[in-house]
Amino acid sequence: MPGTVLLLAAAPLGRGRLVDAAGVLPVLAAVAPAVLSGTGTANVIELVDPLEPQAVLTRLRAAAASPGPLTVYVTGQVQLDRRQHQPHLALARTTPATVRYTALPWHWIREELRLRSARDTALVVDLHADAEAWRYVAEHGLDSGRNTAVYGRIAPAAGRRGPAEPAYMKTVATLLRSGHRPPLDALHQQAVDRIPQETKGNLLLADAGGYAVPASPVSPASSTTFTTVTAPLPSPRPEDPHAAISDAVRAGRHAEADGMAARYEAEAVRGYGAASEQALHWSEVRADLAMFAGDPVRSCRAWLTVAETRLAAGQAVDAPAVEAAVDRAHHQWTRIKDTARARELGPALAELRLRVPGRRHGALESVQRELGRLQAAQ
Repeated sequence: MPGTVLLLAAAPLGRGRLVDAAGVLPVLAAVAPAVLSGTGTANVIELVDPLEPQAVLTRLRAAAASPGPLTVYVTGQVQLDRRQHQPHLALARTTPATVRYTALPWHWIREELRLRSARDTALVVDLHADAEAWRYVAEHGLDSGRNTAVYGRIAPAAGRRGPAEPAYMKTVATLLRSGHRPPLDALHQQAVDRIPQETKGNLLLADAGGYAVPASPVSPASSTTFTTVTAPLPSPRPEDPHAAISDAVRAGRHAEADGMAARYEAEAVRGYGAASEQALHWSEVRADLAMFAGDPVRSCRAWLTVAETRLAAGQAVDAPAVEAAVDRAHHQWTRIKDTARARELGPALAELRLRVPGRRHGALESVQRELGRLQAAQ
């Protein structure tokens, strides 16, 4: 099955640039697509210094929906927004004051990849972090979800003048130009072994899919590796449920996929409660499955319910999970072709948008304008 590769290189223009992210693209682009992907054939998507986070999200969403293996190569810099202190991938227009609106929230990457399986989804990253973001990732890591393999490094901002070189990613690209892609854990180790001085004092990410936690405290004299710790589930399963669901979706067995997710959702509700993260995770999976099945009405309704449940549980209106749920409900609402159903769901979405305006300027006005048009057409 053909693979998909997303090459994303992004950093602010001007003095805020910590790394010459775009400089790695010519080296990566010289690698055969099949080698980048580790599959027989592959489609490659390139994004170089993108301006808008929504544009990146659109490309990421399309890549995540691809049926075959997916590898995402990310080169750039991490910054925290001043409001929630959450990590973002800085884009071309990002400044310290505008991170929330001009950078790509890292949790968007996690959210788009969460339904995929770690066996066919990987992130390879070469990231630099300013002082504030470095303190954050040194303590918390960079949460990319339990179902995504992550390899690479995060480096603190260099003390020298000018942007740093993405040495790790260039080394990875050089190794791949041999025409062979070894297993990613081996590729990662080969790259680190070639540039020991460049990765000294870095966070080295080697996570095959699980909860990434620091193996040891970070000191400037040595690197630390993030390793995988498997969390207990109430009852062990003989298979990865996300992998089984993904397989059913790829085969077009959408009802079967939703049935599996519904069973896990019911178990989580019984064990933890309807507002628990365990139950909400499966509610979100089912909302995504409705999208994959081409049912935007069901998907929109599910995302509205998730958002309302999170808010009722006391989560903040600007919490990443709340914003993501409302944004996805909005996105699916715009895909509804049945005007009666769109009119039915529009008021609930508009009410949520009043409380959760999100990061996209004009989102509330867009809902109100379209809802007015639909109501006038009755």
